[in-house]
Amino acid sequence: MQAAELPANPTTAAPTLSATTSDGRVLISQGAEARVYSVLRSLPGHPEPRRAILKQRFKKNYRHPSLDKSLTRSRIRAEARCLTKFKETPAEGVNVPELYHVDFDQSAIYLEYIPGITVKAALLENLFPQGKATLSMYIQHELVQRIGKTVASLHNSNIVHGDLTTSNMLLRDRDPTKIVLIDFGLSYNSTTPIEDKGVDLYVLERAFLSTHPQSESLFQLVLDAYAKHATSGPAIITRLNEVRLRGRKKMMVG
Repeated sequence: MQAAELPANPTTAAPTLSATTSDGRVLISQGAEARVYSVLRSLPGHPEPRRAILKQRFKKNYRHPSLDKSLTRSRIRAEARCLTKFKETPAEGVNVPELYHVDFDQSAIYLEYIPGITVKAALLENLFPQGKATLSMYIQHELVQRIGKTVASLHNSNIVHGDLTTSNMLLRDRDPTKIVLIDFGLSYNSTTPIEDKGVDLYVLERAFLSTHPQSESLFQLVLDAYAKHATSGPAIITRLNEVRLRGRKKMMVG
């Protein structure tokens, strides 16, 4: 479900596949860790064929086989645990796909198919229009503020996403008011919430500004909404500023 670009490093690149496999799977995206397909099939507990997302992690040949297997299972468990948590105990403002099935033997999970586009695509259409229908400035501002509120709701549940990007947020039915968070393979329950949430925001900021250049003012709206709705929001924003300084020092040291 993540619309990530293929990695440039050939040692970590995923094998190239055709758009449609022999068993009818349609490749939607391919990232550094997994391939994502649209499938139509019956699943345990769901005897009638249904449209679903198949997210299948592949082996990383540069890792020792036992380590690779352990990491893969750990990330599948983390994603399944987080999705199940939010379905069993819904958190206001946090929407995630329904988890249909986990297949550890195939390193795969089956998820609800979400019709729509990524937030990344929606913002790029607006920031760099090329004859496409674009978001109005008002709707754009509403969208980025909703991102801040959504991340705040996630953090209020004491869950850290670990890979917050605009590619890991979907707009159900292209509706800017319906953000769905995806790709929880690096998520975890935080034991040091101020630090972990500050780092989570830093990851989002780096991804946001690199994917959407000259959008600093938009990201500030994300942070303003986050600070307003997050428990301990001001303290987390203060920690974000500290994390930024640490990041700059590391870059200077090299």
